[in-house]
Amino acid sequence: MLQVKSPYDLSLIKELPIVGKVEIEKALSIAYGLFLDQSEWIPAHERIAILERAAAIMEKRFDELATTAAQEGGKPLVDSKVEVLRAINGVKLAKEHIGQLRGEQMPMGLTKASENRIAYTTREPIGVVASISAFNHPLNLIVHQVVTAVAAGCPVIVKPARTTPLSCLALVDILAEAGLPKGWCQAVICENEAAEYLVTDKRVNYFSFIGSARVGWYLKSKLAPGTRCALEHGGAAPVIVEPDADFNEMLPALAKGGFYHAGQVCVSVQRVFAHKSICSKLANKLADIAEKLTVGDPTLETTEVGPLIAPKEVDRVEEWVNEAVNKGAKLLCGGKRISDTCYQPTVLLDPPTTVKVSTEEVFGPVVCIYSYSDRDEAIDIANSLDVHFQAAVFTKNIDIALHCVKRLNATAVMVNDHTAFRVDWMPFGGRDASGIGMGGVPYSMHEMTREKLTVIKSKYV
Repeated sequence: MLQVKSPYDLSLIKELPIVGKVEIEKALSIAYGLFLDQSEWIPAHERIAILERAAAIMEKRFDELATTAAQEGGKPLVDSKVEVLRAINGVKLAKEHIGQLRGEQMPMGLTKASENRIAYTTREPIGVVASISAFNHPLNLIVHQVVTAVAAGCPVIVKPARTTPLSCLALVDILAEAGLPKGWCQAVICENEAAEYLVTDKRVNYFSFIGSARVGWYLKSKLAPGTRCALEHGGAAPVIVEPDADFNEMLPALAKGGFYHAGQVCVSVQRVFAHKSICSKLANKLADIAEKLTVGDPTLETTEVGPLIAPKEVDRVEEWVNEAVNKGAKLLCGGKRISDTCYQPTVLLDPPTTVKVSTEEVFGPVVCIYSYSDRDEAIDIANSLDVHFQAAVFTKNIDIALHCVKRLNATAVMVNDHTAFRVDWMPFGGRDASGIGMGGVPYSMHEMTREKLTVIKSKYV
């Protein structure tokens, strides 16, 4: 049995049965059978109706879904409510995008050989989708990995994070209640060996993974020939701050981007490169904000920063911060564990570029500030890691902003906003070691379908 525990006080929330290869094989057989039998495919209008009903059910159960996400994932209730809103909007967005899954006509008659023909493309479901999800957005990530598949017309098998399976199971139940036929969305709680058996099976046509780079790239190397995939890993988000940046706008944004969900977001603000003329002021003011954040029970409305997902993560963050301080970083605030599960929001000034907080994804409530005099040198340092996801620049100079957008190695660059900004209809994903493929509801749905060309020859064309 899997024990689902609160990451805040480690109390038991629920026990769930763990399945093995036998159950995974059954799930695969059901999903693949549905895909092979086109008479079982769900018409577009029915998928639209199902998702409309699912969104309505989620709205009625809003408080229950938000509480579940906060309890199992540790994200403060105020932010978990925002996540549920996003999830509901994501379902609606998927529903609306079903009508955008269309092909186009190909011009014929441009050569003698192509006369008397009409050609067009259509999009059809890619096949069975296998999704492995992460803990940090336990409901909204499932929408991006499951509802997109349902909307695209694909049978989907989802393995939620073992620490946060309850939000996933709730959504799967809601889809069934909304009328999704049996077998089209199956959730499995399993060990890593069974999960690998699932995603590497040749009956899987699309693999969606959100989690660690080590696991994601390993599984990609084991996929069956022809299996398409999208991998979303982490980054070490860099921010460039110029002297003309508006502090009143910038500081709240950096604090939110750095300490939201205790920094456990793949695009959290981690490395802030500030011009030397403002670096000290920025660092101290950010530390002042961080010191005032309320850390504690994620189910309370007043909590702003919750726990890390597991005590071992508190140990790791503590070790990394201690390493940075011992090697010369100036500790401006935080730097200590509050309990076995919570760590103080921490701001470090000028940690060495060789320590772990500078070279690896912290995935904790730690923001590092670095002073620079040459912007291009700062960008070179920002680009020097293997991970490249989202980045940001704060300036009122449009030429400087565009210069940074062009030079920063990232899939997205925010101008005068933090690196963790996202809406669910925009493309989202890492490049290089940070991942492959693009997420975002419409982008995932497009990836979960494939083109088919029809060419008709007729003397009447």
